[in-house]
Amino acid sequence: MNELATAYVDVKRKLIDDGFAGEIDWQESLSFGKISEREFIREAAWVILSAGMSERVIRRIFSKISDAFLNWESAALIRSSNSKCEKRALKVFGNRRKITAILKLTDRILLEGFETLRKKIEVGGVEYIRTLPFMGPATSQHLAKNIGINTAKADRHLSRIAKRANFSCPNDLCQYISNCVGDNVAVVDLVLWRFATITPNYLEYFPGRN
Repeated sequence: MNELATAYVDVKRKLIDDGFAGEIDWQESLSFGKISEREFIREAAWVILSAGMSERVIRRIFSKISDAFLNWESAALIRSSNSKCEKRALKVFGNRRKITAILKLTDRILLEGFETLRKKIEVGGVEYIRTLPFMGPATSQHLAKNIGINTAKADRHLSRIAKRANFSCPNDLCQYISNCVGDNVAVVDLVLWRFATITPNYLEYFPGRN
């Protein structure tokens, strides 16, 4: 096994020892074909709220946001209480643009039907996800990964590791490690990202590709 793959295995072991095994198992268990409407709305809302913000901040408020949006029960239920959901959510999180984007997402699901939307994502992948509200290059990859599509997101931590390891982008980095160790790309992404969030000098752990 080469140095980069060995470094990945080492940091994954550190994460498991530090109590993150459940998070890794969650990523491994995701299957896009089994995603429900409720799970899809929840994950999309998480990604929308998280854009440009610390995960810790969103994690602290997400249960209250979930309550405001009727625990993501369905797009139809949220739409039927649109004004109440918006009012309650804004009391928790004052970014109107993001709250509005979540409501627009539920409108899109109602317009197309969830099964139709899911089939379009299955065919179009990240490119189709980018047509959804608030989904740009990074957020679309983030959502894809969180609903079981095997891809990596181009966040700042992954981009820095990719540059240090002499890869042009995070997805190429994660695909290379995936080929070496057998973990899927989304799991490799999660391991690298989580390790970076808890390790200030994380770049020192990753050598350049030989």
